[in-house]
Amino acid sequence: MSTTTSGGTGSGSTPPRDATSAQPPRQATPVAKEMSFLDRYLAIWILAAMALGLLLGRFVPGLNTFLDSMQVGGISLPIAIGLLVMMYPVLAKVRYDETHRVTGDRTLLTLSLVLNWLVGPAFMFTLAWIFLPDLPEYRTGLIIVGLARCIAMVFIWNDLACGDREAAAVLVAINSVFQVIAFGALGWFYLQILPGWLGLETVSAEFSVWAIVLSVLVFLGIPLLAGFLTRVLGERAKGREWYEETFLPKIGPWALYGLLFTIVLLFSMQGEAITSQPLDVARMAIPLLLYFVLMFFVSLLVSRAVGLSYAKSTSVAFTAAGNNFELAIAVSIGTFGIASGQALAGVVGPLIEVPVLVGLVYVALRLGPRLFPGDPTLPNRSTTGAQS
Repeated sequence: MSTTTSGGTGSGSTPPRDATSAQPPRQATPVAKEMSFLDRYLAIWILAAMALGLLLGRFVPGLNTFLDSMQVGGISLPIAIGLLVMMYPVLAKVRYDETHRVTGDRTLLTLSLVLNWLVGPAFMFTLAWIFLPDLPEYRTGLIIVGLARCIAMVFIWNDLACGDREAAAVLVAINSVFQVIAFGALGWFYLQILPGWLGLETVSAEFSVWAIVLSVLVFLGIPLLAGFLTRVLGERAKGREWYEETFLPKIGPWALYGLLFTIVLLFSMQGEAITSQPLDVARMAIPLLLYFVLMFFVSLLVSRAVGLSYAKSTSVAFTAAGNNFELAIAVSIGTFGIASGQALAGVVGPLIEVPVLVGLVYVALRLGPRLFPGDPTLPNRSTTGAQS
């Protein structure tokens, strides 16, 4: 699989509704034997990074306290650095002058908003109550995870699955605006109003608007601005051909380095809490697993049904399935405390999300030709591999 994806061509069936506005074909990726060592075993490295983080957090005394102390305004500096390194190369690849074909696609935008802000939170609320009716702290934590829509790692999963980069950038930007506006209101609705209507236990919680705004500015605003300026200034100085064929391949591997660094840090900070409560983690893992998998497949199939291409459908699916674990953890800690069950639920979120969405990248690449035959945005399966 590749962080530098390829555009493919096919034949046989009628092209999707938006095929005429599909992203330009990307340069074909090398065959498996030409993959870099890192990319060839990406899934293994991610699992190894998770295991390393858990072991460090469990057996290195005071490590989580040291890492937690490195904060500014409630934002973890180590995590922020890792995410910025991870997101910058991907956002530098976006062709910002072509985002107009996404912003004008009302079907794409409407579908994404419905899946992210109506279906996703409602589905997580339902799963949390079904599987954790007797554990209110964990249940509340999962509901908060469901409200925090992904604005960071989705770029990595989308790029690896050969999704539409421009679509992902626009959808994440829109989700960020809605996150600032709607997060608090939806939290009030799903923790107090809806449970009250259903005769269930309610939870009183006030979320910091500043924490939400700061999360969006740091984890999206900075790398987005950096990526945009790099694209504009780089093309102006050297031209698009140099920028995409010389510069981007040099910075591309840093996205995966940043991802692995972030995973190690995240699980180091919470390794002791996770490993000391395995049964609680297992109970939370079930609804989370169902959420990520079902949200992905429902979003992918609905996108296909309304006529979106493979690339755009993949972007919609990963945007809907992923969650903003940084915000969920920060809100849970700020509202309920670092030792709370809600905070632990926020940490368990990425423990399940990361390996599941990596697996769904492979699923998307394998199912793409079957679900979208003849789609011009399909990656070339015979040459789809990982590339530095």
